[in-house]
Amino acid sequence: MKSVFFSRFFILLPWVLIVIIMIDIDSKRTIRAPAAGRTGRAQRAVRTGAPGIGGTQNQSALPIIYAITPTYSRPVQKAELTRLSHAFRQVPRFHWIVVEDSTARTELVARFLARCGVPYTHLHVFTPRRFKRAGMPRATEQRNAALTWLRQHRSRRDSGVVFFADDDNTYSLELFEEMRSTRGVSIWPVGFVGGRAYERPLVSGGKVVGWYTGWRPDRPFATDMAVQLSPENADPCGFAVNLQVILTNPRAQFKRRGSQPGMQESDFLKQITKVTDLEPKANNCTRNGDVPMTVQLPAAVQLLTLYSLIFTLKVYFSGFA
Repeated sequence: MKSVFFSRFFILLPWVLIVIIMIDIDSKRTIRAPAAGRTGRAQRAVRTGAPGIGGTQNQSALPIIYAITPTYSRPVQKAELTRLSHAFRQVPRFHWIVVEDSTARTELVARFLARCGVPYTHLHVFTPRRFKRAGMPRATEQRNAALTWLRQHRSRRDSGVVFFADDDNTYSLELFEEMRSTRGVSIWPVGFVGGRAYERPLVSGGKVVGWYTGWRPDRPFATDMAVQLSPENADPCGFAVNLQVILTNPRAQFKRRGSQPGMQESDFLKQITKVTDLEPKANNCTRNGDVPMTVQLPAAVQLLTLYSLIFTLKVYFSGFA
């Protein structure tokens, strides 16, 4: 009798935990009405609005955060852009620059951006096929197109912060408030990259003195901090740049030629700053602000579900032994 009771208990327990976790996730979601107003143009579309949560006092004085997101057509494209938009629409004074790897703006992305509730600019530039081979850096043309747009449409009077938000990453809302005070180039830790739970700059006395990283810590700027596991797929998402630094360095760009796989971030940052001038964020880079629990919980649910199925089948078939 006891063995039957315990077997049923352990079969039900994982499913109960799954339900509790999913209820907890759902209770933390917020619902926001989309912002109104947009304009469209031939090669780009710009949307204006006023997203954000919390108080509205003095928000107009905040520097605008410009998030550059390269994207390309694939089955999960809209799902990943949707995840990003749910975070971005909660950030005040935010502008999303989405750059498609295509010969023209696609209807899917155009419709999505028109309804996402985030102020945006929609660009497109096609990556030549010779640069799409395995082992070559991705999204170089798209990031450079976004930098060009900023230099053409923003002036020395504008205040802002630029960062690179690839569409397969997840961000904590705290990160945006951290980066907003960037004076030159700021940097922070990132999780689930390079086969490690996290990677981060090593900081002493408020200065970056080294790198805790799984791949080539000897790089001048070991900032391939993203949810990728190979150097050729490294993404420059662990740093932010003051808008004026971008404008005062008009030739700074991500290099296609002369840049080794995984070195684009270092090559770009060498054009605009020095390691000693980096501004460590997230409590001197001791907090992993780029991957919060919101990305870990779904993974936990998947593992728990797999465990539950295996255990249930094991108990079921053991009854026939």
